[in-house]
Amino acid sequence: MKIVIFAGGVGSRLWPLSRKNTPKQFEKIIGDKSTLQLAVDRLQPDFPWEDIFVATGKAYAETVRGQLPNLAPEHVIGEPTMRDVGPAVGLMTGILTKVSPNEPMAILWSDHLVKKEEHFRKILQTAGEIVKENNDRIVFVAQKPRFASENLGWINHGEQIFEKNDIAFFEFKDFEYQPDATRAKEYLESGHHAWNLGYFVTTPQFLWKQFEKHSPKVYNALKEIVDAWGTEAFDEKLEAIYPTVEKIHFDKVVLEKLNTSDAVVISEDIEWSDIGAWEALKEALAEHADDNVIKGNALLEDSKDSLVFNFTDQLVVGIDLEEMVVVNTGDAVLVCPKTSVPKIKKVVQSLQGTPNEHLA
Repeated sequence: MKIVIFAGGVGSRLWPLSRKNTPKQFEKIIGDKSTLQLAVDRLQPDFPWEDIFVATGKAYAETVRGQLPNLAPEHVIGEPTMRDVGPAVGLMTGILTKVSPNEPMAILWSDHLVKKEEHFRKILQTAGEIVKENNDRIVFVAQKPRFASENLGWINHGEQIFEKNDIAFFEFKDFEYQPDATRAKEYLESGHHAWNLGYFVTTPQFLWKQFEKHSPKVYNALKEIVDAWGTEAFDEKLEAIYPTVEKIHFDKVVLEKLNTSDAVVISEDIEWSDIGAWEALKEALAEHADDNVIKGNALLEDSKDSLVFNFTDQLVVGIDLEEMVVVNTGDAVLVCPKTSVPKIKKVVQSLQGTPNEHLA
């Protein structure tokens, strides 16, 4: 199986740690490794280095190679500009049609936390076995929901249709992104919904055909780049053509148009968390909801359900904090309630064209 890990986002919801020049996936948010390194580590030892690819921005390609020295340099694909997830997935899919068109491939992301790593590897391997049996199929890997999240995407699945290696496979119905509180609660209680992680297993050939069928303009532009893969002309084609590709999300390109009979769903508990935002990181790292999460030189008194990350030698003291986020990077300090984290992106955007633009 080939593994593609996407590591190209900026991650403004983790500002001021994550910035345009130092995105979250390359920062040591948990322990002494970046989330990109953790994403690769959790694949070991079942998936060898020669089967792993990383898609990122051109500006970050050398950072990726530096953090993953065992990865073949040519397996790091640097997009010259961001064109959203649709073209990014399409480019890697097209490249893998040149490498191994009917070998299963898994699409993963670099800014997540998965605590049940062994079970996760078993799921990927089992999904790969299913795809080998039927090359024209896509398997979505979802997380059984722990709470009624309004910030995540949800996948609607039907009844169980078969089982393999003690893993159940369900009918695929549809997706919904960020439902309101009422619908999220209904989804949690339904037993037929799971968190959509953006993880899936399929074959490059099948997915490439979906691009050709449902989004011919994107497909034709990417095909011209892909046809040069393995030649000296590849970098030139990538630089010239990729910035002209329509900027569009993968859902719009393929997923919303996918024949539901071509897909199945795995809904398992892998203790997955989206750690792309401070409040999500707090939920992932706290053993209990009211626990504080502290990193660095910090002291909390009479405080609960708060996150304090201090990346300086200064002492940060919090008193009577409740449901708060405090992040100190030395040149910027963020203080806000957990519920206000979604507003961080707007604040970062407001820094453009100001004396503080270098902090964005």
